[in-house]
Amino acid sequence: MADTMTTEQRSRCMAAIKGKDTKPEMIVRKYLFSRGLRYRVNDRKLSGSPDIVLKKYKTVVFIDGCFWHGHEGCKYFKLPKSNIDFWRHKIAMNMARDYATTVDLELAGGRVIRIWECEIKTKIQQKKVLDELYDRITGPSQVPFSYLTTDDTESIAAEPETGYGEG
Repeated sequence: MADTMTTEQRSRCMAAIKGKDTKPEMIVRKYLFSRGLRYRVNDRKLSGSPDIVLKKYKTVVFIDGCFWHGHEGCKYFKLPKSNIDFWRHKIAMNMARDYATTVDLELAGGRVIRIWECEIKTKIQQKKVLDELYDRITGPSQVPFSYLTTDDTESIAAEPETGYGEG
């Protein structure tokens, strides 16, 4: 199907997409605040300018949009039909930057948690993922980087401690 917008209209539309204070971010922030956690938002001093920084727990949280960060197998991640090479490259670069950011933050002694936008779309999923997020932040386990997904929760809990952030 051909794009119904002109190149200029599409460019304006894509440029208007927010990079911070998105609806998924606000859902996570309100939940964490209601549970008594205090945090900083979009701390530019840290690599990747994390969406949420919990200094007390040496933890950062990124809420990744499924399209922009290439969530494979997700119904919200579908490459546009036009300019495929551009989008494939852009999303691949976003994924590479996410990985590099995660490595930088972990090497600095932090814990990195990433949540997919689709995981908090429905109220049913939202409660479970947010409760797991809270437990992950406040719990004793220092499990390093992983996307929080409802499918991976058992494997995340079973991973051994790595020693990051201890000391």
